[in-house]
Amino acid sequence: MGGTEHRYTVNLSILFTELPLLERPAAAAAAGFTAVELWWPWVDAPVPEKSELDALRRALNDAGTRLTGLNFYAGQLPGPDRGALSVPGEESEKFRRNIDVAVDFAESAGCTALNALYGNRVTGATPAEQDQLALENLVSAARAADGIGAVLLVEALNAVESPHCPIVSAPKAVDVVDRVNSVTGLGNTRFLMDLYHLAMNGEDLHRVIDTYTDRTAHVQIADSPGRGAPGTGELDFPDLLERLSKAGYEGRIGLEYKPGDLPSAESFGWLPRPLRGAA
Repeated sequence: MGGTEHRYTVNLSILFTELPLLERPAAAAAAGFTAVELWWPWVDAPVPEKSELDALRRALNDAGTRLTGLNFYAGQLPGPDRGALSVPGEESEKFRRNIDVAVDFAESAGCTALNALYGNRVTGATPAEQDQLALENLVSAARAADGIGAVLLVEALNAVESPHCPIVSAPKAVDVVDRVNSVTGLGNTRFLMDLYHLAMNGEDLHRVIDTYTDRTAHVQIADSPGRGAPGTGELDFPDLLERLSKAGYEGRIGLEYKPGDLPSAESFGWLPRPLRGAA
C-alpha cells in the first residue's frame, strides 16, 4: 500500500500505549520508524515537572526518533474532553499556561508542528463567547509557534465521537484557520487533515483533498469504521495517498490508529519496513 513518495510518523499516544511513555520511542525505532508524534502526554499537567520534560526529550534522542508533531494541552485524551482552548475558566487557563511550555519543548526536540484542539461546547457560555475565546487563544498559540518557526495546526474531529465539538468538518476547520491567520497576519496556521475523522463525518475525501491540500500542513490516517490500521476498514488508502501526492502534499502521514488486539509492533504489516523510516 502507498508508495515511496510518502514519509510516515507514528503517533505514540495511540500506538505503543501498552508500554510506558518513555519506552515508546525506542519501540517505534525498533519497528523501523524514525519520526514520532504525540498528544500532550501529561493530561492532568499543562506544566509538568522539568524532570519529566527532560526524561521524554532524552528518550526521544536516545531512540534516534525525531518528534514531528505535538499537541498542546487538550484535557483528557482519550476521554471526555476534545480540547481546552474554547472552554471558559480553568481549562482555557490551563491551555494558556501550556503554550510556552509546549512551544519550548517542541523547539528543544526539533518539532515544528503544534496541534491545538478546539474544545467542546459547554453550558454557561454562548457559542459566540466560546468562539471569541478560542480565537484569542489560537492567536496566542500561533504567535508563540511562529517564534520557533513552527506551524499551528487546526483539526476537524468527527461528530459521531465528538458530538459537542463544533469543529466537525473540513470547511469548519479551515474557516478557523483563516480567521486566525487574518488576525495574526503570519500565515502559519494550517489545516490538519485527519482522513479518519473526515470519513466518519461522511465527507467526500476526494473533494477535501482536492480543495484543501494547499492549506494542509499535516495528514493523519486510520481506517474507517473502527479506527484501525489501513486495511481493517473501508477506506481505499492507495487511492487516497495517490490523490494526496497528485494534489501536491509533501508532508508526513501520521499513523494515528488503534492496533486492535495486536501488539503495536505487529500492526504495521501493511507498510513495508523500508518506507517506515524515510527521512
